Amino acid sequence: MSIKSFGAKIFASIIHKKTQKWANDPVNTQKRVFEQLINEAKQTAFGKDHNFESITTHEEFVKHVPVRDYEELKPYVDRVVAGENDVLWKGKPLYFAKTSGTTSGAKYIPLTKESMPYHIEAARNAILAYVHETGKADFVDGKMIFLQGSPILDEKNGIKLGRLSGIVAHYVPAYLQKNRLPSYKTNCIEDWETKVDAVVEETVNLNMSLISGIPSWVQMYFEKLKEKKDKPIGEIFPNFNLFIYGGVNYEPYRSKFEQMIGRKVPSIELFPASEGFFAYQDTQTEKGMLLLLNAGIFYEFIKAEEFFSDNARRYTIGEVELGVNYVLIISTNAGLWGYNIGDTVQFVNLKPYRVVVSGRIKHYISAFGEHVIGKEVESAIQQAMEGTTVTVNEFTVAPQITPTEGLPYHEWLIEFGNEPEDLEAFALKIDNALRKQNMYYDDLIVGKVLRTLVISKVKQEGFQDYMKSIGKLGGQNKLPRLSNDRNIADRLKLY
Repeated sequence: MSIKSFGAKIFASIIHKKTQKWANDPVNTQKRVFEQLINEAKQTAFGKDHNFESITTHEEFVKHVPVRDYEELKPYVDRVVAGENDVLWKGKPLYFAKTSGTTSGAKYIPLTKESMPYHIEAARNAILAYVHETGKADFVDGKMIFLQGSPILDEKNGIKLGRLSGIVAHYVPAYLQKNRLPSYKTNCIEDWETKVDAVVEETVNLNMSLISGIPSWVQMYFEKLKEKKDKPIGEIFPNFNLFIYGGVNYEPYRSKFEQMIGRKVPSIELFPASEGFFAYQDTQTEKGMLLLLNAGIFYEFIKAEEFFSDNARRYTIGEVELGVNYVLIISTNAGLWGYNIGDTVQFVNLKPYRVVVSGRIKHYISAFGEHVIGKEVESAIQQAMEGTTVTVNEFTVAPQITPTEGLPYHEWLIEFGNEPEDLEAFALKIDNALRKQNMYYDDLIVGKVLRTLVISKVKQEGFQDYMKSIGKLGGQNKLPRLSNDRNIADRLKLY
């Protein structure tokens, strides 16, 4: 055992004890975070506008601070971007994490000196939780790759801005720098395909032990490695024994990855976003990710089925229930208040509080009242693949409301790695799995409002071509699993 791996085990034990302390006292932990946030922001423009001086309880907070998304908070953000002090949080942010927006164009998410450390600590603690539970730390002696955005930062009114993953790249601790890949030069390449080619050249002959990134883009990296060496990834990197991912559910990719690697590799799921680092997988034996209750974020939860109704109730951590689909609302030490990040979660454990990401409040299908969410379609296709040789590279689902003949249906656009022998039988397996999960969808099938879903095959690399065509190939960009319209589906069918 090396000194580095031995040290990792000791550090992991220390962090585990600290984690247990707050995880075993969740309500009081969140109460302290809430009080600290309100107290620190009383003299900001937002705090003055929303009577923070008079807020001492969550009920008072709900009364004074409505739920907002980025577009609704944008007037305050614009003042921060313009260089004004003490708007959403005291002083000015350290950075803006620039992300793709919707109606507002680019989004500028503030990162402050108080919020930034939590992004770094959470990623570190996820790895240390794995070390503590498994006792495995040898991977720290090998090379580690983090597929991420460019670390080159722009500047706006004296504040640096860039992709979150590029900003985080500047905070890699010194003890990992010698092991970390890709090189700074390669990491600065903007074109994703060129970047992945360069990453392959840099890593193909090295001792890679840890690989991290969004599954869809790591898959692209693996495919290029296999093409170059004509070997499974597990033979190219015999010491590769930990995969870290976030952004999308890994399960639909797992069988494809295991086929490419040639064996099973342990994985750690993360739940990071520009707005905050919310959760990480803290155990290999239990489902879900530990919700980070002491990380400068106060959480509220609104039942997804009530979200669009007037005066929907905002629950705190001590009031949530297992298995309910909640819209995640956050208030943070970066100055986001009552902020809807757009993600939905379900609690799978309440001691400690563990969640799974169930989808996006804007990414769903309910063209016929079926209320189908991302978690359901991912689970359905995963169940259909079990016990088969079928692998799926990527997929998305959209409603077909006006077919040329027959009843309407859900169209599944799938790029297969290994196709099923009987496409209709495979579609039926998915359909049955979805019906078991979603009673509204089942009722529509039984009532002959909808017919069984239809699979449309997408050509190899068709999803990559689509993402490239809209300028979102690589990095932190993700394809929606579900759409309530046909904008994505109709574009994909052109490829």
